[in-house]
Amino acid sequence: MTNTQSNYAQVMEMWRIEREAALKTARADLLAALRALGTTEVIAEYEGYGDSGNVEDITLQPNDVKLNEGLTRKLEDFAWSVAYNQHPGFENNEGGYGTLTWDITADSITLDHADR
Repeated sequence: MTNTQSNYAQVMEMWRIEREAALKTARADLLAALRALGTTEVIAEYEGYGDSGNVEDITLQPNDVKLNEGLTRKLEDFAWSVAYNQHPGFENNEGGYGTLTWDITADSITLDHADR
């Protein structure tokens, strides 16, 4: 492995570690906030193509739980980050889409993802 390849691999590994740490922190913060509001489940629909994308819709259970704008944005960012961490680059070209289902009670996340 050349020095350039070695440096690149090291940078990518550092980036992966930083991403995972940020996701872990965001997850813990969101979990506490969502549980405090009585949320039992989050369903986030996301889509990406043509080098961009976003979370299209978030559904909460029970359905009378209301999030403020800041918490909504953090939840959207978290859902997108989880999907991207599992499927990096899925927003490129024809893209991909999916559903993140987060059981707040059990703190279990299921990602149903498809690439086009």
